[in-house]
Amino acid sequence: MMQSILEIRHLRTLQALRDSGSLVRAAQLLNLTQSALSHQIKLLEDRYGTPLFERKSVPPQFSATGARLLQLADAVLPQVETAERDVARLSQGQGGQMRIAVECHTCFDWLMPAMDAFRARWPEVELDIVSGFHADPVGLLHQGRADLAIVSELDAGEAGAVDYHPLFGFEIRALLAHGHPLLDKPFLQAQDFADQTLITYPVPDEMLDLVRQVLEPAGVRPPRRTTELTVAMLQLVASGRGVAALPLWAVQGYLDRGYVAARPIGARGLRGELHAACLPQLSPRPFLQDFVRVTRETSFVTLKGVELL
Repeated sequence: MMQSILEIRHLRTLQALRDSGSLVRAAQLLNLTQSALSHQIKLLEDRYGTPLFERKSVPPQFSATGARLLQLADAVLPQVETAERDVARLSQGQGGQMRIAVECHTCFDWLMPAMDAFRARWPEVELDIVSGFHADPVGLLHQGRADLAIVSELDAGEAGAVDYHPLFGFEIRALLAHGHPLLDKPFLQAQDFADQTLITYPVPDEMLDLVRQVLEPAGVRPPRRTTELTVAMLQLVASGRGVAALPLWAVQGYLDRGYVAARPIGARGLRGELHAACLPQLSPRPFLQDFVRVTRETSFVTLKGVELL
């Protein structure tokens, strides 16, 4: 009888390749080097004597052999993950709650799908969003008013008191109306914003990556206008009332439809990050670890320009 060389990691590799669309992104999703991932695939191809997918196609087009192994992965991996969650429930208890506080207005674009996926996996965990926008969501952890906080910066002063779990990084683009003179530039610099009305959310400057990382260090303080709603911000930009800066994943749909235009900020681009913060006693709980994993994977696969931290 032929002895199988298939392991769980091989099946996860094939799923990651399909879901992410490339070897590079699959390696990021699995936290592997591209060399290690390619080695896994070559091992399987040598074993079965046939390619698993077409190397030159993007996204990958799987061969009949690759498609059959993917079928196996789709059948087996959900059962493995369900069994692992069941074991965690038996060993560490089933119940729990996770009240989530957010500091970013655009978080709901990716947070709600992640919460939906998590609820299907952990129906016994009470999951909720702490109502309202919070300038200091970590403070709510210490007050017992939240269990998890979504934040954009790590606070060195909270070292040891708060655990930070990295979620993902992303590019922030400048948004301009079509025909705006700044579109002649390949990217924008701090001085380009000096005589522009900057449209932002009504939050402290230290929570705005453009201000904190670019404008403030250069001493640039453009006139400001604020709005609570992303769609209202984009309407103001489209009508020539000012410029804005938002995560690429939050505005990609508007860019695809040609509603507004965008340019990178800085020669290397402006990047932001998101992390999940919790008190140390929550970090070992299996449902917290699974929530972080599901959020990272869901966001990486579905959002434009996202990179795992």
